[in-house]
Amino acid sequence: MSTLEEDLADLVTEAVNPDYAMLDTMSVAELADLMNRADATVAGAVRAALPAIVAVIEAAAARMQDGGRLVYVGAGTAGRIGVVDASECPPTFSSPPEQVFAIMAGGPNAIVTPTEGAEDDAQAGASAVAAAGIGPLDTVVGIASSGRTPYVIGAITQARERGALTVGFSCNSHTRLSAAAELAIEIELGPEVISGSTRLKAGTAQKMVLNMISTIVMVRLGKTYGNLMVDLKATNHKLRERAIRMVELIADASREQAVAALSEVDYDVKVASLMLIAPTDADTAVARIAAADGRLRAALEMA
Repeated sequence: MSTLEEDLADLVTEAVNPDYAMLDTMSVAELADLMNRADATVAGAVRAALPAIVAVIEAAAARMQDGGRLVYVGAGTAGRIGVVDASECPPTFSSPPEQVFAIMAGGPNAIVTPTEGAEDDAQAGASAVAAAGIGPLDTVVGIASSGRTPYVIGAITQARERGALTVGFSCNSHTRLSAAAELAIEIELGPEVISGSTRLKAGTAQKMVLNMISTIVMVRLGKTYGNLMVDLKATNHKLRERAIRMVELIADASREQAVAALSEVDYDVKVASLMLIAPTDADTAVARIAAADGRLRAALEMA
């Protein structure tokens, strides 16, 4: 067998589970039950990897506090999950789009149009990292269920050479991707319901872990007050109503007071809340929040 064939033969994510051998003979109800039971194992597998996940988040948050970026690199399903997680950060946390972003094998078109061959080009992964200007303050998370995707390994290798914190995130053990990166997250999930279809359990695990990474990093950067997303961009009616409710809760204010304060500051929840609690004018509130590195709780302690 070639090296590639040997790699694939040894991957748990490519293995065939005999428990699923009669899949095509099952009823819809049986299939739904089977998939549900398989998915129920994912959270436990992620929990087993929490020490590694925590180490990644702590290291990434420290770099981002100093101005670094969080970058996901992937191909196929893994790449698309990276794109989804990164794209949710600006509306949720008002983070600039360049602070958390994804690099996808095959480029933006591959998000909706499969370009499966792109994952085999290690040099393209390295070139994409170089083009993004990756440096020592950045954290680059390479995502590959197999842990052997050449594009991702090429990207991680280049990122490490450029001094970035590199993370290999895979759903197999002792992978090439883990060896190429400084830190590794390996989620052991066992075979997929449909053999090799890593958009299933592996995709679910990837979404769970990326949710943790981006969310906890943003919490550590002061993007929340308690469990309230006080840095949201209120760009539609639903989000404006959410902003109003947050100011009412934080400042113990009436709806009328919350709306008036928010209207004055373009629906900035942190500024409006501080204006009502201090109380103070908008310019002073803005200055205090800036002095507190954007952290509402610290700004309130200054008031």
